[in-house]
Amino acid sequence: MLRYLLNISQEKVYCTKISDVNELKRLINSERAALSRTIIECAVVELHQGLRACIRAGGGHFDHML
Repeated sequence: MLRYLLNISQEKVYCTKISDVNELKRLINSERAALSRTIIECAVVELHQGLRACIRAGGGHFDHML
């Protein structure tokens, strides 16, 4: 879910030409504000699961553990 959210957010932010850093910040904040709390909570849970699997694997490959 986290990768999906990042990809979708990136597509929305970069679909128009960005003129400066302030505009980029504004677009990122706007996209973040549009996300629901439930979606963010799911992404955080998924991130924690990935981090735990990475630790169990000693920093090696861990996708098969998810």
